[in-house]
Amino acid sequence: MMIRLPGLIDIHTHLREPGATHKEDFATGTAAALAGGITTIFAMPNTQPPLIEADAFHLALDAAAQKARCDYGIYLGATADNAADLPSLADQAAGLKFYLNATYGPLLLDDVAAWRKHFEHWPVDRPIVAHAERQTLAALLFVAGLHDRAVHICHVSRAEEINLIKAAKDRGQPVTCEVAPHHLFLTTSDLPVDQDGEEEPWEGRMSVRPRLATPADQQALWDNLDVIDCFATDHAPHTLAEKDSDEPPSGFPGLETILPLLLTAVHQERLTIDDIVARMHTNPRRIFNLPEQPETWVEVDLQDEYIIQAAQTHTKCGWTPFEGWKARGRIRRVVLRGQDVFKDGQILAPPGYGNNIRAHQP
Repeated sequence: MMIRLPGLIDIHTHLREPGATHKEDFATGTAAALAGGITTIFAMPNTQPPLIEADAFHLALDAAAQKARCDYGIYLGATADNAADLPSLADQAAGLKFYLNATYGPLLLDDVAAWRKHFEHWPVDRPIVAHAERQTLAALLFVAGLHDRAVHICHVSRAEEINLIKAAKDRGQPVTCEVAPHHLFLTTSDLPVDQDGEEEPWEGRMSVRPRLATPADQQALWDNLDVIDCFATDHAPHTLAEKDSDEPPSGFPGLETILPLLLTAVHQERLTIDDIVARMHTNPRRIFNLPEQPETWVEVDLQDEYIIQAAQTHTKCGWTPFEGWKARGRIRRVVLRGQDVFKDGQILAPPGYGNNIRAHQP
């Protein structure tokens, strides 16, 4: 059975350009997006250099303009001392990213006074998204409430977090959130064990931030689907050599597996097609004020069963935590602005075909 979906939007990806293009770049990352039925991606600012000022931001914009095969937006990163400088770039950015937990260098924003400065300076009509876990999430919701500012919470993974967001929504606070597929489909029960049968919880290929949570946490996400506004991959590719090293970096690739995993959940009657469209098209467009893509759709064969294999993917990193999983629902064709950009496993869009979603937007 063939169905047609609108072009999907992934509001949370790491495409590693500038600075770490051996893992991914705009050409390979957007090829992976199209293969996954995604026609718009948003790239995060924790690159090398980080996108915290105009020169680095324009370096990323220039690379995307030359290489991106699908449409794109790029976030700016908040730091302790750039609140007054970023508003002049706001109309070019997908949004402003707060890193409040588990990051490195100048992007870790652990001073509440700095949060408040950004809330005061950043334009009210431009999104603020945040990595905020547990107690930090509670603090952020309080501060955002003081400033009457909307905030979008990235990769929610725990029961306490989804419950905090639910309570904030019940109070009428303008908060939205996303969940990544690895938190919907993997838990601590999937972690490797050592030779003594003990878990090796954060080592190797299963290292990710936020960490994989418990089965109870995962169930809380499924039980609160109505609280979850978006599904987003947090596509964070690293090479196998890096993941298998003594100090493995955190992150999973996800652009090419999110839709097959979600479609498999539809067959298991855990989701509906409307659930997917709402969280990967309708809600992202509303939250981020995105224009519609004309003549854009994704054709999916709902009955096709197959095994997920990294060897068949387009991401540069060449592996997936879902290797060997059975999926049901294959992406056959993607049309972007009236042009075939992916068909039966082949990427047809050239580098540079993608548009910056903010370039012509008021």
